[in-house]
Amino acid sequence: MIVIAAITIGAILGWRRAGQLGGTRADRIQYAIAFGLGLAMIGVVATIIVHRMA
Repeated sequence: MIVIAAITIGAILGWRRAGQLGGTRADRIQYAIAFGLGLAMIGVVATIIVHRMA
């Protein structure tokens, strides 16, 4: 669940960031994918930590 939420939040943040920088639609998609993947990796680590603590 944490990973899915992280991907979604990352994609939204990336889309908004590219928009603030005046990016085209392709730029927004690229930022959304990059931010989504970045936060997904953080989400995987968070999931592992939570699972190990339980």
